[in-house]
Amino acid sequence: MTDVLPELKRRGLIAQTTDEEALRAHLAAGPVTYYCGFDPTAPSLHVGHLVQVMVLRALQRAGHHPVVLVGGATGLIGDPRPTAERQLNDRSTVAGWVDAIRRQLAPFLDRPAERDGLPAPVYVDNLTWTEPLSAIDLLRDLGKHFRVGRMLAKEAVAARLNSEAGISYTEFSYQILQAHDFLQLFGRYGVTLQTGGSDQWGNLTAGIDLVRRVEGATVHALSTVLVTKSDGQKFGKSEGGSVWLDPALTSPYAFFQFWLNADDADALTWLPLFSERPAEEVEAVIAESTERPASRAAQRALAEELTTLVHGPEEVRQAEAAGRALFGRDDLAALGEETLGAALREAGSVTVDGDVPTVASLFVRAGLVSSLSEARRTVKEGGAYLNNERVTDADAVPGEEAWLPGGWMVLRRGKRSVAGVRRASADH
Repeated sequence: MTDVLPELKRRGLIAQTTDEEALRAHLAAGPVTYYCGFDPTAPSLHVGHLVQVMVLRALQRAGHHPVVLVGGATGLIGDPRPTAERQLNDRSTVAGWVDAIRRQLAPFLDRPAERDGLPAPVYVDNLTWTEPLSAIDLLRDLGKHFRVGRMLAKEAVAARLNSEAGISYTEFSYQILQAHDFLQLFGRYGVTLQTGGSDQWGNLTAGIDLVRRVEGATVHALSTVLVTKSDGQKFGKSEGGSVWLDPALTSPYAFFQFWLNADDADALTWLPLFSERPAEEVEAVIAESTERPASRAAQRALAEELTTLVHGPEEVRQAEAAGRALFGRDDLAALGEETLGAALREAGSVTVDGDVPTVASLFVRAGLVSSLSEARRTVKEGGAYLNNERVTDADAVPGEEAWLPGGWMVLRRGKRSVAGVRRASADH
């Protein structure tokens, strides 16, 4: 067993613990069986969930036994949000999301090549023990252990009570269901530690209290920090919306670019949270980024490490190759259709239907210049490129040979401004 708490604290992952000294002693006497729950509120997890993944992996590396819960029951109810009632999804949709998210989580912990004796994870769905629970059981056997005053003190509940939207009994009861999960996992698997986000602290401690009341046992909780952006925007959001772990929803190239384009201050904060490199390597990258911000060392470290973790090393290679090719350092034709398309959709693109306009018109339509006169001036000054070839005639019409695999052309103005042109027939 290794002492994992210092690592979690060094990385800035811990927001709260129930009793740090008692938890440290409990982990030292391990191995401990611990769990984290994920509710299926969408068909995929997003980058915000990676904080919990990092804690799960760190505890597993230290020799502890992970239990991963995907909430088929709690996903039907929804944890109260501070602003408004969640939309309830139908049972078949939630069941499909449970399966998808379990498959998505498995590679993070099922690591036979790395394991070398690491404890294998157990995957559970809380619908297993929640669905057979009758209304009488819920009220008589569980409800009697909960004090309404404490439930009302939960931040999200209090915010909703003081809003016009109010809160339904459905969402209000969520805390009971999550606490019941801890009780069930304690009895079924010997789980004695629950981890979760800091916004879940009330639910985590409710579970501790329920296990104590019903079983007379002491169990523990650990919450993680709420990750934010320095400009106040929500972490895990880009211009296109959430940054998903599913490559069908966020391409590996876009995922790579999310980290690569992070603000300098954010990258320095996020690197310790998300990197599993040794402490001295993280410190060296932070030092390089601080001394030479233009190197973007922290951003590149995040992009490479997390894209490898989520999508694999080949997708990192493809993402890096796409970046080099789009900006003229590598051959565009060598990129696969999928990678090229993902890169150009991320950069911004326009669709051409019918006759292809002049190069100058394409630059205007793609938003790289504001007018035809500016396009002609850019061409004259040598700053316009089509498929990385310098354009010399602004009124030339690209021929069939200009279309790359997948029905794309790449426009570039100068060294940094890129846009794609998509052939309408390629969409069919």
